[in-house]
Amino acid sequence: MRFANCQAVTLGVILVAAVTPAMATTTPKPSAPPHAPPLRVQYPKQPLHTEVVVEVNNKGQVVRVKSAKGSKLNSFNIQTYGNALQMWIRRPDGTAETGLYRVTYDYNPKTLKITRGVALISPGGTWANSEGAADVMITLARKQALEASKKAHAQSGGDYQLPSLNQIRGFSTPKPTPAATLPP
Repeated sequence: MRFANCQAVTLGVILVAAVTPAMATTTPKPSAPPHAPPLRVQYPKQPLHTEVVVEVNNKGQVVRVKSAKGSKLNSFNIQTYGNALQMWIRRPDGTAETGLYRVTYDYNPKTLKITRGVALISPGGTWANSEGAADVMITLARKQALEASKKAHAQSGGDYQLPSLNQIRGFSTPKPTPAATLPP
């Protein structure tokens, strides 16, 4: 009996030894995790200049863009226009003057920097108490989000409550009878 066990163990060891190298050669080696290629930003090679004339309210917020002179690069024009709409123009002490302002943006390709300049064209204006453009955009975005939420709610049936347990199971839960209850 001992001899049979030794033969079985020996045969098992030989089989494992024979199969292990075969399995090792068929298993692929792990590869390095994929890496995204480095992001390359192409900066413009020529200097860029834009001018935006804005109306500023008594809080220093830009109310609207009155006119704009763009550069050769449309993406730069869009960025400067958006920046001008979100600006606050105030004095160093925090006070603001209602008026018409010229905002200039100059891009230097050697330093890759943009310089912004602000100059008062004319003080005063009928827009002194108007709401700022950024505030108008935020209010509009909130209204659109609320409308989209209401629309999604209406399309889904208008009720977000889960079905009752009776509806899920297909039959109602039996009510306890007085005879079935146990005394306290």
